[in-house]
Amino acid sequence: MAIEKVDTLVVGGGQAGIAMSEHLGKNGIEHLVLEKNRIAEAWRSGRWDSLVANGPAWHDRFPNLEFSDCGPDEFPGKERVADYLVEYAGKVNAPIRTGVEVTNAARTADGSAFLVDTSEGQIEAKHIVAATGAFQTPVIPPIVPAEAALEQVHSFHYRNPEQLPEGAVMVVGAGSSGAQIADELNRAGRKVFLSVGPHDRPPRAYRERDFVWWLGVLGLWDAPAMKPGTEHVTISVSGAYGGQTMDFRRLAGEGVTLVGLTDSYENGKLTFKDDLQANVAGGDANYKEMLDLADAYVARTGIDLPEEPEARKAFPDPDCLTNPIRELDLAKEGITSIIWATGFRQDFSWLKVDAFNDRGAPIHQRGVSKEPGIYFLGLPWQSRRGSTFIWGVWHDAKHVADQIAIKHAYMAYKAPSQR
Repeated sequence: MAIEKVDTLVVGGGQAGIAMSEHLGKNGIEHLVLEKNRIAEAWRSGRWDSLVANGPAWHDRFPNLEFSDCGPDEFPGKERVADYLVEYAGKVNAPIRTGVEVTNAARTADGSAFLVDTSEGQIEAKHIVAATGAFQTPVIPPIVPAEAALEQVHSFHYRNPEQLPEGAVMVVGAGSSGAQIADELNRAGRKVFLSVGPHDRPPRAYRERDFVWWLGVLGLWDAPAMKPGTEHVTISVSGAYGGQTMDFRRLAGEGVTLVGLTDSYENGKLTFKDDLQANVAGGDANYKEMLDLADAYVARTGIDLPEEPEARKAFPDPDCLTNPIRELDLAKEGITSIIWATGFRQDFSWLKVDAFNDRGAPIHQRGVSKEPGIYFLGLPWQSRRGSTFIWGVWHDAKHVADQIAIKHAYMAYKAPSQR
C-alpha cells in the first residue's frame, strides 16, 4: 500500500483539532485531521448525562459561530456542545477522518519528515500537531484495592445516579466534576460523602456579571502560569441548574457530608487528612478575593453595576466542618461505590520523538516543541489560563498555525543563485 503524504497531520478531532484546522486552512497549509472516534467524542461519551458547559454560551465558544438555539447566558448541555463542534468543523471545512487511530509516529530514516502508523495505514507528514487535549487518561489513585467490595468508577465514566448500585456514595475530588456529581447524587436522594482537597471557588456571578466576564476584564484569563504552590489546586465552578456558586457549606446544609483529602484505605476503612477546614478556608479566600477585585474594578472604572452585599453572606458551618471526620467505615456507612473525580494524565506514548521531559510532559514554548516539526495544542496553561477552554484553544491554534506558516516561508526562500 502506498504511503499517503501530507504537509501537516493533526492528531485529535476535538475542539483543539478543529481550531487547528481552521487556522491551517486560513494559512493555506495542506493538512489532515485524524480522530480515532467521532468528532468531539469526549463531550458525548466521556461525561455524565446532565453535564452542561462551565461557562455561558456567549463566552465558551469559537469567535466565529454562536450557539444558534441557546440563549447567551445559558449553559449548553454536553450534546449541544458536541453538535456545535461538529457544526463548526463543517463551517471551516476541516478535513477530518473519523475512526482512524494513530498508534505510532517517528522520524523517517532521512530525518526529513515523520512516518505515522494508523489503523488505516501509514502517513508521512512534515509536521505533526498533537491536539489530543488535556483530558486523555483518567487517573484513579491506588488507594482502594480493586478487590474491595465496592463499585469504583472515574468521573469520566460516570453517567447518572441509576448507574450506581443502591447505597451511599463516596465522591473523591471537589473540583468542578466532583462537586457537580456530588450535588446531583444528593438531589437524587443518595447519601453522599465528598472528599474536599485544595481548590479555588469563584462566584458563579457577581454584580450581574458571570465570573468569566470578571476574569476577562481583570486580565486573569491571560495569566501565563499558575501561582507557585497552586499546581494541585483545582477550580470548583458549575453551570448546572442554571448556574450557581459552588458553595460547600450549602452542599453540606443540603445533606452532603464533607471530609478532607482522601489519604488511605485499610480493612474497609477510609482515612482522610486533617485538612478539610484549611481547604474550605482556602476556597473561601479565593471567593472573597474575586469579590474584592471586582469591587475595586467598579470603583476604579466607575462602571454602573449594582452592589451585591448578600454575596458576602456565608452559609452556617455544618457539623462535618466544625468536627471533621477523619475515618469512615464504608460498610457501616452503607457506602457501596466510590467516584474518583481525580483528574487525568496525558498520554503521548505514540509519539516517539525527543520532545518530553523525564515525567513525559511536553517541552514546548506556546505549543512549539523543542523537536522541530512537532507541535502541541490543548495543553493546560499552554499559553495562558484560558488555554483549555474552547475560545482559548482557538487563539493558541492560531499561534501554532502561524509558526508552521512562518517555517514554510523560510523554506520557500531561494538564494540569488537559485532564482
